[in-house]
Amino acid sequence: MKKIFITGANQGIGFETARQLAALGHYVYLGSRSLLNGIEAQEKLNRAGFHNVECIEIDVTDIHSIQSAKQTLESKTQQLDVLINNAGIAGEQPQNISTGSISNLRNVFETNFFGAVQTTQLFIDLLKKSEGPRIINVSSPLGSLSLQSDSQNPNFRTYDAYSASKTALNAFTVLLSKEFEETDFKIISVEPGYTASNLNRYQGTQTPEQAAGIIVKFVTLQDIPTGKFFDRNGNELGW
Repeated sequence: MKKIFITGANQGIGFETARQLAALGHYVYLGSRSLLNGIEAQEKLNRAGFHNVECIEIDVTDIHSIQSAKQTLESKTQQLDVLINNAGIAGEQPQNISTGSISNLRNVFETNFFGAVQTTQLFIDLLKKSEGPRIINVSSPLGSLSLQSDSQNPNFRTYDAYSASKTALNAFTVLLSKEFEETDFKIISVEPGYTASNLNRYQGTQTPEQAAGIIVKFVTLQDIPTGKFFDRNGNELGW
């Protein structure tokens, strides 16, 4: 049984990832910015028969909230096996890089990039106590510079702030994996696909249940490569 912490786990892909991992017998901590929403998510899973889940309040944009979440987690477990940096926001439109609001760009980066970095930095000591620690950063194909350079998909031209934040998150994956390449850490980015969720006003082409599958796969595989970027089918993507 792995002990897993998921940010943004009260809804969407994060919630479904938690449900699937709990169904496999793992113990899942549901990170939620709103304690009330987190409790509701926990109770929903409890009603479905899963009692190996527990809500922990965490706002990844607030260092004091992350510190409090770490203290709460340390009171419940001596180690963490998997950290899934899932919390993210799309930001306001328009996001054209030449004219978009700098405040919107900052807000998107606060959650999607800085939030993941500072959560990882504070949780790293608990992860080091695991025999096989993993960090999974939930990214997007919009964060791939190689795809950005080639794609004709109009979505690649309308989410500049979001795309840039995911590119930065991918850089974090590469840098962190290099830092820990001589250890047992496995650190990857995964893009779960265009999913109908609150992030995109439910315009995605697949369900959260489908999207969670690839995250669950990389949590549960006996061994995985490190410092790589994978799509929803498990194929490696270019940075």
